[in-house]
Amino acid sequence: MSWDSFIYFSMAAVLLWAIGAYAAWRDNHPLPVFNLSYRWLAYAATLAGLLVFFSFIILFWISLERPPLRTMGETRLWYSFFLPLAGLMVYSRWKYKWILSFSTLLALVFICVNLFKPEIHSKTLMPALQSPWFAPHVIVYMFAYALLGAATLMALFILVKGKSLPDTRTGRGKEFEITDNLVYIGFAFMTFGMLFGALWAKEAWGHYWSWDPKETWAAITWFSYLVYIHYRNIPHHKERLALWMLLIAFVLLQMCWWGINYLPSAIGSSVHTYS
Repeated sequence: MSWDSFIYFSMAAVLLWAIGAYAAWRDNHPLPVFNLSYRWLAYAATLAGLLVFFSFIILFWISLERPPLRTMGETRLWYSFFLPLAGLMVYSRWKYKWILSFSTLLALVFICVNLFKPEIHSKTLMPALQSPWFAPHVIVYMFAYALLGAATLMALFILVKGKSLPDTRTGRGKEFEITDNLVYIGFAFMTFGMLFGALWAKEAWGHYWSWDPKETWAAITWFSYLVYIHYRNIPHHKERLALWMLLIAFVLLQMCWWGINYLPSAIGSSVHTYS
């Protein structure tokens, strides 16, 4: 499977995700056939799109004879997959109609970047990336990024809306509960990703942590989300301040993901910068 086939798989997946997003807006309306609700179509179409997209990842993996995780384009591939997956999880749990539209739109942005700015996908894998810990480290991190991206969308939604609707069962803000749950799960996966990364570093370079620029920003990002979690548990805290803390944490996450590639301290010296 060559990279030239990506456009066909990605467009088919985006079409299915778009159908799922449209069906989510109609939600409980009955379908003209099969006497089912549009909600079932939202699930089916989104899952079908994920299956199509993941099929390309697997076939591309086989073609490269290595995990497609080396270049920024390859990590965007995983992010494009995990965004609709995270959106489907939020929709399934909390029935927010707009979340599938947002996740589809964001996935399309990353897909378009890969289509218009393709990168060279070589089969060659440097020795440091041949560790069995490398693939789970990156995949778990990409899933964490997708969940934390969804949490950021919720934070922006609450800021624009002005307040979080109360949950009749708990009395707390419903949107805030969703945001917190996404942060909790995303933070947990980020923690696992860091642990896998430490094991990878030990095998590849002989030490678990070296305060490389990438590792330093990963620690900063991890602590920023930890601060948010603790601040949210302080009684009578300021909710808007918490939302801004979450947005700042996501900006730091972007620096950790790709921003360090442009820092003078990382160019030519970071073991996490590959050419």
